[in-house]
Amino acid sequence: MHYYLRGLNYIWNHKKVYRVYTDMHLNLRRKHKQCLPARVLVPLVWPIRSNISWSMDFIHDTLSNGVMFRTLNVIDDFNREVLNIAMDTSLTSKPVIRELDQLISWWGAPQKIRVDNGPEYFADIMSEWTKDRGIEVQFIQKGKPYQNGYMERFNRRFWEEVLDAYSFNRVKDAQSLGHAWMWIYNNEHPHSALGYVPRQRG
Repeated sequence: MHYYLRGLNYIWNHKKVYRVYTDMHLNLRRKHKQCLPARVLVPLVWPIRSNISWSMDFIHDTLSNGVMFRTLNVIDDFNREVLNIAMDTSLTSKPVIRELDQLISWWGAPQKIRVDNGPEYFADIMSEWTKDRGIEVQFIQKGKPYQNGYMERFNRRFWEEVLDAYSFNRVKDAQSLGHAWMWIYNNEHPHSALGYVPRQRG
């Protein structure tokens, strides 16, 4: 900017130019596009038992007052069991890790977790967490949601039966209904891939 103004025959020194520049709040950080590592196509394979592969994803929705909130959904790929539905107005790496640690304390650690390319999964703290626990993070390829097909199918049903079916005033209300629905989905809802019987851990 200083040299641009010099080219217009203004003789202000660089200190004055910078002072005015910052007073006008023009000194904003540049946002650089994050370069993603190459994602390898991995077939969606049905595990032979529970706790081999989990899938997780986020969903965004809005309360009746316009406040945005997110849900973190985690399922076991073997029997499509919903392991967790966590909701909050903000779900960054730390609360995600806290929820996953709770699941591991209940069920044990999976061998891998299948995710999309959301920013929560790029945080250093998330990378360290999976490395420390020997868990493989399997990213799907960009623009190929079918590679996380089990999760996509669950999300569609969750949208239809909970988020689209009800209007919530508070995140706490949505969380309570989500947990109640999760119990019914796990214990009463028959699944076609399982021979139309409720889920069982195995």
